Amino acid sequence: MDEVGRGTSTFDGLALAWAIARQLLERNKSLTLFATHYFEMTRLALEHKEAANIHLDAVEHKDTIVFLHAVEEGPASQSYGLQVAQLAGVPKAVVRNARRYLQMLEEASLMQRGQSDLFASTPAQAGAQNDPQEPDALRDALAAANPDELSPREALELLYRLKRL
Repeated sequence: MDEVGRGTSTFDGLALAWAIARQLLERNKSLTLFATHYFEMTRLALEHKEAANIHLDAVEHKDTIVFLHAVEEGPASQSYGLQVAQLAGVPKAVVRNARRYLQMLEEASLMQRGQSDLFASTPAQAGAQNDPQEPDALRDALAAANPDELSPREALELLYRLKRL
């Protein structure tokens, strides 16, 4: 199954992909490779011992990406949509504008309690989590960091500092 639900809205697509994957797991019990960019789908492996998350490894350097074509266990740690668009020939100015817009969307998302896992809790529970009035050192450190200005060594040090938080 490749990118189920990608031709519709994010929530419609995610809901459809989730329902199809659960049907395949719980009723059909079929061996299926399910390719998706919906990170929420990785929760299925937590709920079903028959499911497993895998991803193709990649190495990122500045604004480019090299796919290693090596299958690794676990979910992917991030999305490479902008880098893939650049590889596909999307003009640099368009990718640059997309990167700025992505940063604005991510900042707005963090200000609105961050992007939640849609299947981790019920809507009532989700509203009770992450009180915006409560100080959060991790979010403050992430908001202050500008990955485009970090050397590889600084990025590694930042990662370790964030893990401690």
